[in-house]
This record gives sequence, C-alpha cells and structure tokens, in this order.
Amino acid sequence: MSEFGGSGNWSAADASAAVKAYLALLHDRITAAVEAVDGGKFRCDAWHRPEGGGGETRVLTDGAVFERAGIGFSHVFGAKMPQSASNQRPEIGGAPFEALGLSLVFHPRNPYAPTTHANVRFLIASPQTGPAVWWFGGGFDLTPYYPFDEDVLHWHLTARAACLPFGDGLYEKFKTWCDRYFFLPHRNETRGVGGLFFDDLNDGGFERSFGVMKSVGDHFLPAYMPILERRKAHAYGEREREFQLYRRGRYVEFNLIYDRGTLFGLQSGGRSESILMSLPPRVRWEYDWRPAPGSPEARLYEAFLKPRDYLAEFA
Repeated sequence: MSEFGGSGNWSAADASAAVKAYLALLHDRITAAVEAVDGGKFRCDAWHRPEGGGGETRVLTDGAVFERAGIGFSHVFGAKMPQSASNQRPEIGGAPFEALGLSLVFHPRNPYAPTTHANVRFLIASPQTGPAVWWFGGGFDLTPYYPFDEDVLHWHLTARAACLPFGDGLYEKFKTWCDRYFFLPHRNETRGVGGLFFDDLNDGGFERSFGVMKSVGDHFLPAYMPILERRKAHAYGEREREFQLYRRGRYVEFNLIYDRGTLFGLQSGGRSESILMSLPPRVRWEYDWRPAPGSPEARLYEAFLKPRDYLAEFA
C-alpha cells in the first residue's frame, strides 16, 4: 500500500495528475453552464506564480444574469506551507507543498437570486522527515437575500445526495461544519443558509477521499442552477437592490477576515486579482441598520441567519 492509502498504488505525482484532470473538466463544465444561462462570455486570464505553478481565472462581469461570476483554477508549489493551511497539522508547518484547487463565487444581479460559493481543493505537504501528508477540502454554500423555503430545501437535498454514497452521517457532519465555518462571530449570524464544508479529509485512503471531493464538485450545478432559473427574472425594485448591496457587505467581511482560502492565497503569494475576484462588484454599509419588523428583510434575520435542520423542517 502506498503512502496515499486505499487499494491503488498512488504516488504523489499520480494523485496530483488525477486531481488536476478532474478540476480542469469541472472548470470547463461550470464555465459552459454559466455562459449558457447568462449569454455573456468569461474573460480568461492565465497567470504564473514566480515561486512555482500558476492557474487560470475566468471572470464574467455585467452579464444579463450575473453582475459578477468568477471561477478560478490554481496549481501552485511553494517552499513553505502557509500558516492558514497548517494550523491543524503543526508537524508540516513550513514544509514544501503543492496545492490544487477550484474556487468560484457567483453574484447575480437580481436580489432574489442568491449568491453562491463553491470550492474543491487538494494539498500535499512534503516534510523533511516522514511521508508526504495530503488531504482534500471543499464544499458549497448559499447566501440568499430573500430566501424561499423551496430553494433552501432543494439546496440541502442536493447537498445530502452528494454525501449519501459515502455513508450515513456524512451530510450531517459536513452541514454542521459548514454552519460553524461560515459564521461571523462579530455579527453573531451565519453568512447564509449553509450547505457543505469539509477540510483535512483523508479518511479511507485516496480513492474514497477523492470520490467525496468529486461528488461535491459534481453536485454544485444541480444544486444551484434550478434555483437561479427560478429567481433570475423575479421582479424587484430599488428597496430590494439596496438590501442586496447591504447584505453583500457581510460577504466581504467574512472573506477578508475569516476565510481560509483567501488567507491561504494571500499568505502563499498568490495572484491578488484572482484571490479577490470573489468580492462583489458593488456593496454598501450602513451604520447600525436594522430591518423593519415584519418585513421580508426581517424574515432573513429572524429565520435564516442561524443553523437549522432544513431537511426536517421543510420536507
């Protein structure tokens, strides 16, 4: 058995090549789906990192459906693992590393169409003593401004479907992890209605862990696109638009203060434009703003910005 575990004789190079091939196909599939629904085209920027590796960032701006949609692939190498990726594994702090990932954030123009984020990634650390250390991470989450129960139910049903082939309890574990991760302590609220999040995954060997990551990646479009189709043409006015811009501020706060992917990219010397393309193109803040009691905006605060068992409550 190799250091990657499982039934296959996987080397670090073989594992990296398999993940890279999958991520390249996923990049193209999601790009095609977005262009088909929006009608616009992505700007594609290939970039290279002086310390090793590079990637490709694809950004669609001011489209018919998306105010901004960004999808970034990266495959980078470094001489020293960033602190953000080694907090849970102090033995690899400062070790040479290889990281592959695909990350996306979509900001639709319509306030009734939710913002969404997805990420899948693979890291290998090579300490001077001992075998290579590797793990997968990823997930997807939904940030509605005007939530619909049927949308939230569909999102979580699809998230559970992504986990079911890998045993009972995995959806519940990843869902709880997502609720904890996408939480803004200084606001005492979740960023949205959650979904899936996992990190440091290498249980059961490479094939199983890779399978989990692929299932999460493959279920993103079935989770999001039906919601987008239902809400992209919903009528809205200035009030809804202003609320969307205000709530986008929470997205900015989380990404710049807490998000491990953002911190990893910045600490590893990644391309700033690619890392920060996740931020919305327009946003606003108000001092001590509060929604009017009984308003649709208040419903978001009262019913959705806290962990809930949506499958039990909405099914």
